[in-house]
Amino acid sequence: MNDRHERYDAIIIGTGQAGKPLARALGRAGRKTAIIEKRHVGGTCVNVGCTPTKTMVASARIAHLMGRAADYGVHTSKIHVDLVKVLERKREIVDQFRNGSRQALEETAGVDLIFGEARFTGPSSVAVHREDAEVRHLEAEQIFINTGTRSTVPRIDGIEDVPVLDNEGMLELDTIPEHLIVVGGGYIGVEFGQMFRRFGARVTIVQRGSQLLSREDDDVAAELAGIFSDEGIDVVFNGSAQRVDTESAGGVVLTIETPGGSEQLRGSHLLAAVGRTPNTDALQLDNAGVDTDARNFVVVNERLETTVPGIWALGDVKGGPQFTHIAYDDYRVVEANLLRGGAATVEERLVPYTVFTDPELGRIGLSEKEAAALDLDYRVAKLPMTRVARAVERGETRGFMKAIVEDDTDRILGCAILGIEGGEIMSVVQVAMMGGLPYTELRDGVFAHPTLAESLNNLFMAMDAK
Repeated sequence: MNDRHERYDAIIIGTGQAGKPLARALGRAGRKTAIIEKRHVGGTCVNVGCTPTKTMVASARIAHLMGRAADYGVHTSKIHVDLVKVLERKREIVDQFRNGSRQALEETAGVDLIFGEARFTGPSSVAVHREDAEVRHLEAEQIFINTGTRSTVPRIDGIEDVPVLDNEGMLELDTIPEHLIVVGGGYIGVEFGQMFRRFGARVTIVQRGSQLLSREDDDVAAELAGIFSDEGIDVVFNGSAQRVDTESAGGVVLTIETPGGSEQLRGSHLLAAVGRTPNTDALQLDNAGVDTDARNFVVVNERLETTVPGIWALGDVKGGPQFTHIAYDDYRVVEANLLRGGAATVEERLVPYTVFTDPELGRIGLSEKEAAALDLDYRVAKLPMTRVARAVERGETRGFMKAIVEDDTDRILGCAILGIEGGEIMSVVQVAMMGGLPYTELRDGVFAHPTLAESLNNLFMAMDAK
C-alpha cells in the first residue's frame, strides 16, 4: 500500500455532467486536477440514464408508428421487435458518448483521470481504492463531489429474495417481458412502462398516489393516464406495494393494498421505480465533516458550497431537481465563481424539464397548483393539440398546451406542453421567460407556418379569451 500523498490543486469525485466540464476548465486554467471515477466516464446520463433510455424510446416510437401506418395510408407486414438489435444500437451510442467523454478528459493538460472508489480521509484528502487493491492518497485545497444517485430499493416485504429490475437492469433486458409490473408512476416508471408496452409487453403500473407524475397538475396527469389507457397500459392508482414473492413457475406475485382492499398482481418481471438514492454512503463524509440531510443528500448553500470550506457538491448528489441540465448549470455556477471572480448562485434559476413519454411533456416555471399555493393572481389558457395545425397534419393530436400568466404584469409564470415535441415547444416559452417578455409577445409573434411553435399564437390568444 502506498501511503504517500499526491498533491493536487483540485480533486473532483465523479465524471458526471458537472464533474467532467469542471475538470477540463480547471485543467485549462492551469490547476492540476484529479478526477476520480468508480465505473464509467459520463455519469448516470450517458451510461444508464438519458442517452440509453431515449435511444430505446426512439425504437419504441418507431414500433408504435408502424402499428399506426395504415392511418397514414401506408400498409406494412407484421411488426417484429428485435430487442437484441435495439440493445446493440443503444450500446453503440452509449459507447460513443462514453468514449468521447473519456478521451476529452485524457487529452486535457493538467487533468489526471483516476479509476477507483474515493473515500474522504479528511477535509482536504481522499483515498482512492482501486480494483487492483492499490490505494492512492490525494490531497487538495478544493474538492468537488459529483457522485450522483442510484435507484432506490423500495421497502417491500420479500424484495430481497426476488429478482427486481431497476433502470439499469431494464436497459439490458434482451427479451420482451410477458407482463411487466412497474412500481412507481414517476418519470422513470412512465417512460419505461410505455416503452415496453410498445415493444409488446403487457404493462401494469402501480402508483401510490392518485395520479401519474405526482408533481404535475391534475389535468396534465389525467390526460397522460388517458393516453396510457388508450395504449393498453393498466394503471393502479392509490396502490401500496406490500409484499412480493416469486412463483414456482417463474415470475413474481406483488401484493398491493388499494382503497378497495388487498389484491395480487402476477407478472413476469418487476421494475422498481420509486426514486433515487444519493451515492454518499461510500464517501465517508464524516471524515471530512460534510453534512447531509435526512435522505443523505449533501447539504449545500446557494453557491453549492458544503458545510466544509473548500468542498462543493454538484449535480444530483446534492438533491433538488435531478436533471442533467441542472448538473451542467451547477458546473457553470462553480466555474464562474472560482475562475472568473463571479458571484453566481443557483437561486431563482428556471428549471425546465421534459418527460419523454410519447407525446412528450415539456414543463417550465410554475404549475397551476404551485401558482395557487403561492396565492398569486393568475390566468390559465389551454389549447388542445387537435387545434394545432402541424399536429393535425402529422396525425399527432393527443394532449394539450397550457400556460399560466400573472394577471397584473402579463408575465409568463409557466407552461406545460403535453404534445408532440412538447419539450421543444416548451423551450420557446422558456426563452421568452428568460427575456422577461410578456405573453403578448408570443401571442403576436410571427412564427413560420406550419410549425408547432406557431401554435403559441393561438395558446396565448386563448389567454385573452379568458
